[in-house]
Formats: sequence, structure tokens, C-alpha cells
Amino acid sequence: MSTPADRLRTLLAQPGLLLMPGCHDALSAKLVEQAGFPTAFMSGFAVAAVRLGLPDTGLISYGELVDQGRNICNAVNIPLFGDGDTGFGNALNVRRTVEGYARAGFGCVMIEDQVMPKRCGHTRGKAVVGREEALLRIQAAVDARNEGTDILILARTDARATDGLDEAIIRSQEFAKIGADITFLEAPLSEAEMRRYCAEVPGYKMANLVEFGKTPLLPSAQLAAIGYKIAVYPLTLLNVSIKAMRAALERIQRKEAVEVLDFTALQAAVGFPEYYAGEERYRRSGDH
Repeated sequence: MSTPADRLRTLLAQPGLLLMPGCHDALSAKLVEQAGFPTAFMSGFAVAAVRLGLPDTGLISYGELVDQGRNICNAVNIPLFGDGDTGFGNALNVRRTVEGYARAGFGCVMIEDQVMPKRCGHTRGKAVVGREEALLRIQAAVDARNEGTDILILARTDARATDGLDEAIIRSQEFAKIGADITFLEAPLSEAEMRRYCAEVPGYKMANLVEFGKTPLLPSAQLAAIGYKIAVYPLTLLNVSIKAMRAALERIQRKEAVEVLDFTALQAAVGFPEYYAGEERYRRSGDH
């Protein structure tokens, strides 16, 4: 049987742009899979929001993220990307994070170069570690992969916001030289910056599409033409779920009916039909 990492390698080798919704729990991951997407991204921002009700400012721990990730990976059959934040410490912590995400079932882990505590890449107050420390983090992640941990490495830099585009491109180039499977230059401010990153950095590259964020939301065909391999929509499902829940709460307050799924569809979404099929399979003769 192929591993999650193997299946991601196969997806990346196929032509065209890979569209990747974000997920935050087992149910949202199942919905992504049911919609026919071949992969999904566990967003640290979204997990911090739904698990803790807190902002993505480094408040969630390694243990909480990997535990959430294990539940998500166990709920679906598609290979998943996982947000590993900064790796939660020095190079040895990074290795532990990479190994832990692989054991949880992820096919790829993202490691970034922000200082701890980190924060969402499209918010204020970001800071990054020096270039040498950033490269050591990715080296540790790549070493863990090369020494037997079957997982892809997604190397992210947030240096565009703090040190400028030139430094962010240099870091991305160095990440690729070290052996990262995918690079991710966070929060370019224009299409021209996105084009320059894609032209100057080799290998697979990911575009992060955050609604009302700093980066232009270019159409898929344009992203592919520029040179991106992956387009991730990390917060779309969280965003629309908050909007829908608020709208439903307002209608309940006004004593109005709420437009919802019928109960059969709700049961199907969470897996009752599969459970009932299992009951039938293992039903003993004489059971009613």
C-alpha cells in the first residue's frame, strides 16, 4: 500500500495546478474528501480557532496540533498537508515535529522561519529568525525525511514582510537547495512579486490564497501559468462556517426558521450510512 507521502508525490507529478482547501477538524476534512478534492491542508490558524477559540499567535502547542492532525488524518483516505508552525523550538524540536506529523498520518509538513511565538502570515507583528537559523530548521526537517521519516517537507518563509522580497527569495532558493520538496513564500503583495518568486526559485511552489489577505487572489489558470504548483485556500471553510453560524443564530434570535440540511443529509455527512452498513455486516443471526 502506498503511503500518504507517496500519494502526494504522485499528485505533484501530475500536470496542472493542485487545488487544496484548508480544513480544521475531522468533519471539515471529510467534507473536502466528499467534494472530490485529492488533498487538504490542516491550517494552524483554523485549528487554533476551532479547538481553542484563540487567534493564530503561537498559543496552540505542538501536542494540540498533532493530536488534532491525527484525528483528521484518521477520518479520511486522502493524503494531507499539516501546518507544523516553526517546528516548536530548535533543530531537534523540528525533527520531532516532522517525525510526529508523519506518525499522525500526514503526507507533508510545513515548517516556517518565524520566531516563536509565531502568528498568521497575513497579520501584523511578524518577525523571522536569522537566515542561518531558518536554514538549519529546514535542514533538520530534510534530514528527518532522508533518514527514514516518510513525509514531504514544505518550507515556508515570512521574510517578505520583515526583510523584503529579495531576502524571501534567497531563503526560498536555499530551502530548495537543501532539499525541501515544496517552497512557500508567504504574502507577496502583487502579481509581479509572485511572478518573480516563481521565476527565480526552482521546484514546486505553493500560493496561499487568503480572502481579504495581502496576496492577490489570482485565478487558477493564471497561477499555473505563473509557475505555481499548489493553490491552498486555508481559511475558506472556517470563514464560511462562521458566517453561516452567525446567520443561523440571528434567525433563531428573531424566531425565524433556519435553512438547514435535511436530517438524512446531515446523517450522511457524518457517516451514519457507513456505520449502518457495518452493523449489517456483523449482525448475528437472530438479532433484530
